[in-house]
Amino acid sequence: MLSPKREKYRKQQRGKRRGLAWRGCNIEFGEYGLMALEAAWITARQIEAARVAMTRHVKRGGKIWVRIYPDKPVTFKPAETRMGKGKGTPEYHVAVVKPGRVMFELGGVNEAIARAAMLLAARKLPIKTRFMSREVV
Repeated sequence: MLSPKREKYRKQQRGKRRGLAWRGCNIEFGEYGLMALEAAWITARQIEAARVAMTRHVKRGGKIWVRIYPDKPVTFKPAETRMGKGKGTPEYHVAVVKPGRVMFELGGVNEAIARAAMLLAARKLPIKTRFMSREVV
């Protein structure tokens, strides 16, 4: 599971998820990509499940790049706890994804295999996505 080795602060505020991604919007490494069409928090477990699904489908051929990283801690207070007494303990980490962000890239395979692998990965994620390919100029 992905999680940061070190953090400057153990707990973060939730923040806003409005607007479009202004970084990571283009395919930089592979030939095909999976772009987010909605804003969401993607957990480390969901990223790993999508990565494993893609890797198994391409039968360890080609190369996969994971372009998002879960660096935001999410805290919970225990069930049946009274109000007050501070913020809860960090339970897991999420990646903040905005519309337009390329989350996964794939290279070294043909388009049919890439499309099927990205479809499997998209089913593991809680948002709408779009398959994209690099334009050959």
